[in-house]
Amino acid sequence: MAEQTLPALHQAAKAELDRRTKAAESSRFIKLAKVREYTALSTSEIYRRIAAGTFPKQVTLGPKSVAWVESEVLAWCEALAAQREVA
Repeated sequence: MAEQTLPALHQAAKAELDRRTKAAESSRFIKLAKVREYTALSTSEIYRRIAAGTFPKQVTLGPKSVAWVESEVLAWCEALAAQREVA
């Protein structure tokens, strides 16, 4: 096996770190307060849109605890902004 140079090893390590960071961010849970902050929607409007199937569903963490997947909420926000740009 050929020896890798230090810059090549550094680049490979940076790529792996970036991949792991993206994976961690995509699976991060956020609570309702952060969802409201990201979307500027009220609690009741968030739940109305979930019931209508137009907003990401929450994940049950325990008997009295729910959260949302951050990447899903951010993707919803980006999709909404993209609709504005197209229209």
